Amino acid sequence: MKRPIRILLADDHAMVRRGFRLILDKYPDEFEVVGEAGTGEDALRLVHDLKPNLLVLDVAMPGMSGVEVTRKVSQNWPEVNVLILSMHKDSNYVRETLRAGAKGYLLKEAVDAELLLAVRTVANNDGYIAPGVSNTVLSDYQRFVGSPLDLLTAREAEVFHGLAEGKTAKEISTELNVSIYTIDAHRNRIFRKLQLRSSADLVRFAIRQGLARN
Repeated sequence: MKRPIRILLADDHAMVRRGFRLILDKYPDEFEVVGEAGTGEDALRLVHDLKPNLLVLDVAMPGMSGVEVTRKVSQNWPEVNVLILSMHKDSNYVRETLRAGAKGYLLKEAVDAELLLAVRTVANNDGYIAPGVSNTVLSDYQRFVGSPLDLLTAREAEVFHGLAEGKTAKEISTELNVSIYTIDAHRNRIFRKLQLRSSADLVRFAIRQGLARN
């Protein structure tokens, strides 16, 4: 008899973990939830201790982010597949998590049947992208494949778009609820990755990419 898929649930909201667990527990012959984690650090510890087949991971974990957890799991336990949970439909988040090593991306708004499909697909070592973001991802790929923008993280991309729209660092920091020093650090990394020297260079780059108007 085939052994159940061993699943670790990692989300900082206990109600989300409980909801997903209730769905999976309906199929005890197929799934076994072996543990739950509320932080990125706890998720890594439990992956080490429990050796699950599948980590269902919130992308916005407190402490160590879901992206960083995914990267470390892929590096240290490549046999553990990662299915990302997210509220974000932005293709930047999808691209960043997949680049880190995730095999699936599921929206938290997913219904029971989609959760089960995603879990079964990723546990079978196949890729899964939620229908709610697949068109966005395809459009993004067709438009930016091979673009230097692929080098940016999701947060750096947000800062990039804000700067391209002519917003000040202070305005962007208010929108993203982070310090202006954090925005300055992101801006410096953006300039380095895209080989830009000034804000004017950034705007011209955005215009060439069709992301801003003259």
